[in-house]
Amino acid sequence: MTTHFSYPSLDLQDKLKQTAEAIVAPGKGILAVDEANDAIGKLLATVGLQNTENNRRRYRQLLFTADDALSDNISATILFDETVYQKTDDGTPFIELLKKKNIIPGIKVDRDTVPLFLSEDEVTTQGLDDLAKRCAEYKKQGCRFAKWRAPLKIGEHTPSVQAIQDTAQVLARYAAICQSEGLVPIVEPDILLDGDHDIVRAQKVTEVVLAAVYKALSDHHVFLEGTLLKPNMVTPGQGCSKRSSTEEIAKATVTALLRGVPAAVPGITFLSGGQSEEEATQNLNAINRVNMKKPWMLTFSYGRALQASVWKTWAGKDEYVKKAQQELLKRAKANGLAALGKYDGTISTAASDKSNYSKEHKY
Repeated sequence: MTTHFSYPSLDLQDKLKQTAEAIVAPGKGILAVDEANDAIGKLLATVGLQNTENNRRRYRQLLFTADDALSDNISATILFDETVYQKTDDGTPFIELLKKKNIIPGIKVDRDTVPLFLSEDEVTTQGLDDLAKRCAEYKKQGCRFAKWRAPLKIGEHTPSVQAIQDTAQVLARYAAICQSEGLVPIVEPDILLDGDHDIVRAQKVTEVVLAAVYKALSDHHVFLEGTLLKPNMVTPGQGCSKRSSTEEIAKATVTALLRGVPAAVPGITFLSGGQSEEEATQNLNAINRVNMKKPWMLTFSYGRALQASVWKTWAGKDEYVKKAQQELLKRAKANGLAALGKYDGTISTAASDKSNYSKEHKY
């Protein structure tokens, strides 16, 4: 392998680094609103609404028009392609509204998964072919970062070496393309909750996957200071009979990260992975409180764990919008405190204890 290559220009390095660091500012995290149309359609159905472009817009408008206090704990939001071009009822583009609130717009750029040929019933994530062109367009529209999810499943023989290497190479290629177009890549190797494995197996798999991902990022000359990681927390599988305490989860998670994630990475924005709102908050809090070396900012990039109470409260009715927005603000504040290790468990929301797990979840 040649060792003759160039880093991005100093100007690009500075811009990428500044954006990445702003996203993981102390006490702030990411609101993930990047569900594909089919996925948000299932949520709309639970509140009796059809899966139309306007109903999807109405829901996302509810989130983005919440009180400006939202930006006290939300630094950035991940959008879906459709949402980039949508507007509020009064004609304000969503991206302009977010910027006014000092919330950084970002975009989901993967195009979901397809079967990985001759694997152990595993998948690969698609969307690289025209990624540079799409990133350039999203940058033009005002997005400053991107996200790409690559799920892996723990089973008797999985994740296979084939799937791990494929995941690492795809994520690295995505990250390099994003940076070439001026977007900060959020790298998301998502080890699913599916399975009956214990926390020891989950930790080992997480370590192996992270090692492969960061080797690939190095091989593709990705500027680490201008990236973020969005990993799973290390928890037992959903079907494991032996549950783990928040302290055990925190120790296993930070240990795995220390063994695989370079200190050059500015921050780690955990996915919630089907945990309940309160579980995701409590585990994040424990991770930030555990007495271990932590060279990165550790915060959240939650979708379901920030919105379950919003959906339950809104119920598809305009008269409940304000009340639903209050649920979002409360959950964001809880996670902002957890990102500082200062959450005391006293913030309750409408669906805080409801599990958000669904098998082989699709975003």
